[in-house]
Amino acid sequence: GALRAVVRALDGHQAHAGVQEQGCRALVNICSGSDAAGLAHKQQAADAGALRAVVRALDGHQAHAGVQEQGCRALVNICS
Repeated sequence: GALRAVVRALDGHQAHAGVQEQGCRALVNICSGSDAAGLAHKQQAADAGALRAVVRALDGHQAHAGVQEQGCRALVNICS
């Protein structure tokens, strides 16, 4: 589904800051909410490797404010 596609994009375009920022932004949106669907999306994201992909994006683009902002937001949404 969409989560796996986002993680594949993050994995496949690690050097491209724009892809990393928008991929993290997509995860922010997909993993929002605390209802049953939101919680399921958070678990699916974790299972798909999203946490690893986001941390790698943050590490690989430390000077890119957009990646840092969206990556941190993605981690908050996935982990909450």
